[in-house]
Amino acid sequence: MRLLLVEDDRMIGDSLRGALRLEGHAVDWVRDAAAAQSTLASERFDLVLLDLGLPRGDGLDVLRELRARHDATPVIVLTARDGVGDRVAGLDAGADDYLVKPFELDELHARMRAVLRRHSGRAQPVLSLGGVTLDPATHQVTRDGVPVLLSAREFAVLEALMARPGALLSRAQLEDRLYGWGEEIESNAVSVYIHQLRRKLGADFIRNVRGVGYFVSADAAAPGEGG
Repeated sequence: MRLLLVEDDRMIGDSLRGALRLEGHAVDWVRDAAAAQSTLASERFDLVLLDLGLPRGDGLDVLRELRARHDATPVIVLTARDGVGDRVAGLDAGADDYLVKPFELDELHARMRAVLRRHSGRAQPVLSLGGVTLDPATHQVTRDGVPVLLSAREFAVLEALMARPGALLSRAQLEDRLYGWGEEIESNAVSVYIHQLRRKLGADFIRNVRGVGYFVSADAAAPGEGG
């Protein structure tokens, strides 16, 4: 998943970015409101983590501008503003959730998963296709009930594909979910992760359209079956 972190505190931002990258997310980080507005106007993200007390503007202005463009990108506000009026203002401005600092990382991860489920219209947290199940909360994957060990980036690729069954995702789209700004992208990284996933889940589970991208069929055959 590609995230935009908007946080002016260097210590908090560095800690959050590191923790989120360990979960397999691609994290881009900006430190003021103007940079956030410019970035959101030109790039696409799966989720925004937004502080309110920012230099060069206020987080609520960033949020209002985003919604004024009819941009539905999910936004979780992360702020020290803990008054009821502050929470109401944030939610009314278009935030999908509101989390007061300090918070536990486990709670942030849970709220991220919940917001993304609502955004995608999924009620169930666990993804299941063709005998393969993926649990975003535990990072566990099974094939026909047998646990499958994946790296964080293998998991990220698989989750991106299983979250949108039947949708073609290009190499560039998958790279966006794996790498943040400044991270070196190996030219064949996506191909390597796809190869490893096919080896672990079955050669036919992930399909590709040459020169276009990869997908998991909405009616994927169980691993080991033809198709």
